[in-house]
Amino acid sequence: MLAALKDIRKLNLQQLQDVLKLWHEPAFRAAQIYEWLWQKHITQFEDMRNIPKLLRQKLQATFVIQAVQIHETQCSHDGTLKCAMRLFDNYVVESVLIPEGPRMTACISSQVGCSLTCAFCATGKLKRMRNLEADEIFDQVALVNEEALRVYKKKLSNIVFMGMGEPLLNYKAVIEAISKICSPQGMGISPQRITVSTAGVQKMIKQLADESLKVHLALSLHAATDEKRNTVMPINETNSVTALKSALQYYIKTSGRRPTLEYVMLHGFNDQPEDARDLIAFARGLKTKINLIEYNPVAETGFTASSRNRMHAFAAQLQEQGLICTIRRSRGKDIDAACGQLANRNALAQPEYK
Repeated sequence: MLAALKDIRKLNLQQLQDVLKLWHEPAFRAAQIYEWLWQKHITQFEDMRNIPKLLRQKLQATFVIQAVQIHETQCSHDGTLKCAMRLFDNYVVESVLIPEGPRMTACISSQVGCSLTCAFCATGKLKRMRNLEADEIFDQVALVNEEALRVYKKKLSNIVFMGMGEPLLNYKAVIEAISKICSPQGMGISPQRITVSTAGVQKMIKQLADESLKVHLALSLHAATDEKRNTVMPINETNSVTALKSALQYYIKTSGRRPTLEYVMLHGFNDQPEDARDLIAFARGLKTKINLIEYNPVAETGFTASSRNRMHAFAAQLQEQGLICTIRRSRGKDIDAACGQLANRNALAQPEYK
């Protein structure tokens, strides 16, 4: 019976108004209900305190709220929190809270698993079971914000779509979730504090540029030639380095925003002087910045992290050519919460993953 009920959060405000009009309820009730759902993030109709009891009962008989719940939380020695999020159908995704000075950053998942099979990534070893719905993405942000307030007494300041899955392969839900997150009727977070990271879906990079959302874009490049990138990122076979550079050029021209190139440093694979020269050639003519990322070990990949000396030498080579370059240190690696490590190892994982 319950499974047949529609999740009320699948309705937009106009659709909710239409339902209440059919029920002969005052028009202002829709705005009240909408506020409870998105701004106050309630998960039970009975918690809507300014809604009459009979209307709450009717809502409960007609709709359901398929809320995401925190199944398990782990804390790293550096203060990073990893939250295993249980979805209504018992799938699990992971979200991460990264505290850094005044910044509270939520790393959010967009899919259950991933279909891209990047060779160095733990999530890439999982199957993609399904896309997340917009409300499930929103719930992750709201729940991580609650954890930030509970543990650090601070609200979220930033959101990065760098968790499980490829955001641009769940484009519609991600854009809808961002709209809800940024709305004054939602969480009211500025889009300029949100970064969408992609492994490189050139068609959708261009579509994101056309949205005029003012969110930031990060491209997980990791190798600047087709020969190398094909070996670790199969998506490159249909989204070549040349195509991605063209998409970034379009993004920069259309949005006026500066994208980030993410480059995980893999010992002996992409960290040599010739690799830096390839990256310099790729970045030439692009108004971009580069994050060099410390690799977080993942079992059975065969990859190890570049040394700090090699990372600094690589960064210096880029900077000598006038490129903006930052070395990004790992956070939460002791609890498998760092970049590329999310794989539901400690949560009660879905049997389909095994």
